[in-house]
Amino acid sequence: MDSIEDYTIDHLLAEQVGTATIIGEIARGGMGIVLLAYQRTLKRRIAVKILPKLLLDEATRQRFQLEAEAAANLSHPNIIPIYEVGETDEFLFFTMQLVQGEALSDILQRTRKHFLPSRRTLPLMQTITIISQILDALDYAHRQGVIHQDIKPGNILIERNTGRTFISDFGLAKVLRGEEIDSCIRGTPVYMAPEQIKGADTDGRADIYSVGIMLLEMLVPQELMGSYDSTGDFLKAKMEKGDALFSQRPSELNSLLHPEMDTIIRKATTYNPMQRYATCMEFRNAIDHYGHQYLNANGDRT
Repeated sequence: MDSIEDYTIDHLLAEQVGTATIIGEIARGGMGIVLLAYQRTLKRRIAVKILPKLLLDEATRQRFQLEAEAAANLSHPNIIPIYEVGETDEFLFFTMQLVQGEALSDILQRTRKHFLPSRRTLPLMQTITIISQILDALDYAHRQGVIHQDIKPGNILIERNTGRTFISDFGLAKVLRGEEIDSCIRGTPVYMAPEQIKGADTDGRADIYSVGIMLLEMLVPQELMGSYDSTGDFLKAKMEKGDALFSQRPSELNSLLHPEMDTIIRKATTYNPMQRYATCMEFRNAIDHYGHQYLNANGDRT
């Protein structure tokens, strides 16, 4: 087996993992497979994340263990809680809350395909609510000594019935307690802060950069990498162009935006981390102030 894509779960169906019975697959990514399961002790459906040991080297094992430990020690209404951590002869696993909803990446993809060009961005009020909840959760995590390092729409889940936002996948989290993990570049290119790309030391301002890029993506109809032929070209441009990476202001691309949003996004995504918002709470306050100042009760620009 060369990659996570080669691993089949057929033999796990109806098997017991910890206190749960495996029902099926939900998703898979570079760090593991997320399965749907039934926790018989509490009579509820949960999610189980597994990482096959055949794919493990020591660094990967440490990262998976770090994901479980980092998330398990975080208790916040906008961070998916971890229930149980363990391993079998075949894989490492942890169980977590099952969110009934969809990833922000799926919402954005569907929105961009709307037949009306004016409806190809998320509503301003919804965007501000989502970003505010993300920043509140990250501010809490940073104060606990944990940064996420892979904030992107695919790691943001929106609960269907409540609209509540959850951050998932702390698999790339860096625990700021002196441990050495490894110096490889990890993250998703569009959302990675320049210091991550350079392999330099990072702190919470790397997450602030990622949230700023995600905010930009939610508010403009164009694909952020649309004019680049490859991920490599985009990364090269990000490092060479710096703050000139995006030539048009958000308010030029979305007429519903007040120019104050340009200022907010520019401060969050500036190349130099020293010039970004110092904390997620400072960023959140700017977003919340924008909502109060420029949106009316219906979520429209005033």
